[in-house]
Amino acid sequence: MVTVRGTQFSLRCAHGTGVAERDRLPGLIFAPVPEGKTVKNRLHLDFRPEDQDAEVSRLLALGARHVDVGQTGEESWVTLADPEGNEFCVLAPRRG
Repeated sequence: MVTVRGTQFSLRCAHGTGVAERDRLPGLIFAPVPEGKTVKNRLHLDFRPEDQDAEVSRLLALGARHVDVGQTGEESWVTLADPEGNEFCVLAPRRG
């Protein structure tokens, strides 16, 4: 199944999920594995949406959760984890 959202598209199939920007490849492919997460991620993703609050709310509704990785509360980003525990950050929009 292919879903188009603005300039992004995503693909879901039996082997995983992919995300890419139109005319900008490579994209990302997320493949399910039988093993659970046991160590720190080797790859950390940061996302910079136009509306940080709306994107965090959307991701939480999809199953993400807040993660404490030692934040002070002064950060401009929000650290979340997907349902499997993989951490990622939602950054504030760039200024100016």
